[in-house]
Amino acid sequence: MYPELFKVGPFTVYSYGLMLGIAFIVASYLLTKEVERKKLNPNFATEITLLAIIFGIIGAKLFHLFENWEAFLNDPISMAFSPGGLTFYGGLILAVIAVWVYSHKKKIPFLVVADIAAPALAIAYGIGRIGCHLAGDGDYGIPTDLPWGTNYENGTVPPSVMFRGSEIAQAYPNGIVPDNTPLHPTPIYEFLVALLIFSILWKLRKKEWIDGKLFMVYLVLTSLARFLVEFIRLNPRILFGLSEAQIISIVLIIVGAAGYIYFMRNKNLKKYIPPPLKAEAKT
Repeated sequence: MYPELFKVGPFTVYSYGLMLGIAFIVASYLLTKEVERKKLNPNFATEITLLAIIFGIIGAKLFHLFENWEAFLNDPISMAFSPGGLTFYGGLILAVIAVWVYSHKKKIPFLVVADIAAPALAIAYGIGRIGCHLAGDGDYGIPTDLPWGTNYENGTVPPSVMFRGSEIAQAYPNGIVPDNTPLHPTPIYEFLVALLIFSILWKLRKKEWIDGKLFMVYLVLTSLARFLVEFIRLNPRILFGLSEAQIISIVLIIVGAAGYIYFMRNKNLKKYIPPPLKAEAKT
């Protein structure tokens, strides 16, 4: 693993931060293309990208601290300012709220913005997961004998720390999982699935669908992928043998499926028609 890529004088370039930057650039480019195709103000793409990145990171960090409350109380400074430790759903929820407020202010229906952002969200998440893989920040999976099992001993959170006190650790001598134990590279799994979801959404985006329908597909596919990958990750099981992320995934799958069915049954709903760009620029 390569948490630190290189140094330029006193500055260190971290792999996770670099991948977040690349995710931002790719998402901004895709959003701009979609905003232009929808005949909206191109500046709107940059604005919502910035909002999504800023509030997404804040939400992901806050959610992670909430999930690891005892560890946060023991070492609040280190936990709060560590480069790793981000929870996807926390970022998604806060980013959605921020973009909803902003789109309402701009008088653009949120579902229009959600459809525009769906493909970019999918690929940006996948790129971010590459950062998690390179950083070895604990988002990896459980031990495996598969030939592509990955060594995360040089990551920011080595296996001996990640699995400490878990049932998995009890199967090893002295209750310690060796740092060089091959593990499921779940960030890579998620990256590959994100590529597939992106390709599906990118193909579907030109269909003459009701506003919001594409976003419902995104919710179902992304949540289903997260639900499945949680089975080979080490996260506390809080209800019916499911992790917190799996419970949220089920809720979002239901929301997405219900929304998709609703839009399928109400094909006569009016689509948003943006005002001419010149008129929009004057307001």
